[in-house]
Amino acid sequence: MIFLLLAATAAGIAISRLTAGLKWIAHTYDVQLALGDISASMTVAGRARASFEATGGQDLLERFNVTVAPIPEKLARLEHLISDNPEQRDAMARLKTIELRRLAVYWAAIDRRKLGPGEQDAQTETSYQIVELGTESDAVTQEMLRNEERLLVSRRAASSALYVVILWILIAAFAVSTALFYHYYRLLEAELTERERAETMAVESQKAARQLSTRLLHLQDEERRKFSRELHDSLGQYLAAAKMSLDALAHKHGEDELLDGARAHLEQSMAETRTISYLLHPPLLDETGLGLAARWYLDGFSQRSGIQVRSEIPEEFPRMAHDVELALFRVLQECLTNIHRHSKSNRADVTLRWMPGEAYLRVRDYGGGIAAEVLRQFRESGSNVGVGLAGMRERVRDQGGNLDIQSDDSGVTVVVTMPLAAAPESFVALAGRGVL
Repeated sequence: MIFLLLAATAAGIAISRLTAGLKWIAHTYDVQLALGDISASMTVAGRARASFEATGGQDLLERFNVTVAPIPEKLARLEHLISDNPEQRDAMARLKTIELRRLAVYWAAIDRRKLGPGEQDAQTETSYQIVELGTESDAVTQEMLRNEERLLVSRRAASSALYVVILWILIAAFAVSTALFYHYYRLLEAELTERERAETMAVESQKAARQLSTRLLHLQDEERRKFSRELHDSLGQYLAAAKMSLDALAHKHGEDELLDGARAHLEQSMAETRTISYLLHPPLLDETGLGLAARWYLDGFSQRSGIQVRSEIPEEFPRMAHDVELALFRVLQECLTNIHRHSKSNRADVTLRWMPGEAYLRVRDYGGGIAAEVLRQFRESGSNVGVGLAGMRERVRDQGGNLDIQSDDSGVTVVVTMPLAAAPESFVALAGRGVL
């Protein structure tokens, strides 16, 4: 841009000078035309004078007067045109003197003829003066024309040189601009290539991170299932055996306060073990499916937390793919946990539906909502939120679903839609019976 600005400035200066040079060339032509006009007017006036002097015709006198009248004005205009040239000013002074003398001779001859035909000697003397003055006028006129011709040649040469300079400026500007634009294009192309490479790496890194996140969630689910089974099959059995032993001991020895306390603590431990085992991986989810597992979980959550939960879950809910059921159940768990920990809401609504090709889960609370900036960052980048929301998002994405969170002063609404390839036979059967 700086180079183009400099080139434009140089071209502008050259064009300005070229324009001035062309004006001076036009000025030279004006001077030449003015000299020719004066010379022609004097010639016409001389011929009209000679004809009038020979015949005395009034029309010739009128023609002479018409021709002579504008000559002083033409001399004044020529004097103005060459006022900037000292050499021409001197020649103009001589030309003006000569032409005025010629006019005076013309008028004198006209005045004599008005009195009558003159003597031959007087006419001869007048003709001699006119010829002499005409010769002097032609000489001065030719001198001025030669001066103007020299000026014209020099001014044409200067204009031609300026034209060449302008042409070379434009050629150089075009060549250098083309080179600079090509260089900039290569730099831009390299930058775009690097940016595309960086974006590709970022996409690959994000994809790898998602795959890792999904893998970690799957491993977490497997670990939870393993721990749940161990708690139920191993620790649960040992606690049940210990309970049986304590019951037998109490039956044998009768009532004992210390023994009754141990039995109560053992029963509470068994209940807690079952609850932990279920929360880690509810066995009903594998055995009966999402519908029954969700209702069981909501009942227990409402009893433990004191939060009133209103649910809309069909009684006969069809089975879905295991990964879909597990993802929806974990989202339900996380939503209710967030309601209990953060929303300060005393009630919640849960809707779980099955439609052809899609599963639908909606959880709503009536608490204070999520801050607008936090929700915006979560929607744009998934950042600035806890692990729970990020885990929900990854679980839903892994199954090709959509997670939408809406928040205002009246509470938070979480909606999950999960695509399903085809409705299972159980759904078709339930739909045929009018259950759904």
